[in-house]
Amino acid sequence: MWLEVEFHKFDRPMSVIIYQCLIIPNYLNGESDVKVVEENVEMLKKTFEVYEDRLSKFKYLAGDFISLADLSHFPTAYYLMATPHASLLDEYPHVKAWITDIFARPTAKKVVEMMKATA
Repeated sequence: MWLEVEFHKFDRPMSVIIYQCLIIPNYLNGESDVKVVEENVEMLKKTFEVYEDRLSKFKYLAGDFISLADLSHFPTAYYLMATPHASLLDEYPHVKAWITDIFARPTAKKVVEMMKATA
């Protein structure tokens, strides 16, 4: 279930935010469409509200064990941290703690190194 939520409610707005905030200005020498970004930030906030509620009851999305549902959020969440909207997580302390926990995992650190190498 959480993979479906991620696909429809997390990845979709995040893809737009990443494209608008990172790809267009850094690789296409263009300007972000602020209205499009803000619309997608609002969609992401709604998703984070659902995640915040869930993560206030469990350490991870699927329960008290890490699963693919959590790990699959990592790459997109990593890029969120590179946008001006990283501070959005401050409004959702359980979501922020969850992402911080995932980022602290040794395998996540290795993936970050690989992502840097290909950027």
